Amino acid sequence: MITGAGSGIGAATVRFFAKKEAYVVLADISLEKMVDISDSIPMLCMIQKTDVSQYDQMQSLAGAVIKKYGQIDVWVNNAGIGPTQMLKTADHSLEDWERVIAVNQSGVFYGMKVALPAMLKQGSGNIVNVASLAGLKASGNNISYVASKFAVVGMTKAAALEYAKKNIRINAVCPGYTDTNMLRQLLEVKPEIEDKLKNHIPMGRFGKATEVATAIGWLASDQTQFMTGQTLSLDGGTSL
Repeated sequence: MITGAGSGIGAATVRFFAKKEAYVVLADISLEKMVDISDSIPMLCMIQKTDVSQYDQMQSLAGAVIKKYGQIDVWVNNAGIGPTQMLKTADHSLEDWERVIAVNQSGVFYGMKVALPAMLKQGSGNIVNVASLAGLKASGNNISYVASKFAVVGMTKAAALEYAKKNIRINAVCPGYTDTNMLRQLLEVKPEIEDKLKNHIPMGRFGKATEVATAIGWLASDQTQFMTGQTLSLDGGTSL
């Protein structure tokens, strides 16, 4: 089950699991984007339009998955947005704060809240939350996004501690600058910062959505059975 599955890291994660012949469920606020992806993946099983910031819709999503498949093995909380304007804290709009926190922070909480009862019932489960390098390291002019991603890291650790004895693992990936629509939208507004951003990355390039998807798949696999409450950074060395 993957939220924000219509584009970027979410879409790459869908394709990763489909290649592994998993039953994949897509959730995204854009039905059109999910339909486009479903047309290219023969293993696709289910799509459901979902606004992750609305708890009732997340409940409906989990219920639909259980009704169709009877269980939830892996739940990926990937849906996320950034602010419409990159401004200092005093100038940051209330609208941006409320939108970003609702999707990035509350959406992850709702995802875990609706997935965990099913996982407890079946006696196993695996949750992967998509945080960010901005959840480990401060980023200026971006307080709502930073706050939400620091929260995702904290929630991941807290929930992992609570459910470790229940055979449920909860980890997070923390991508750095990744070539997705969110980054491209920023570069369209400020094209002059692309080279500056790359200069901050020791590897000298942006990450790829497929690289993050591979890491999500690894965390969701049996190869990491003794790993929980961890944050896996994929940033080309930026945090160094």
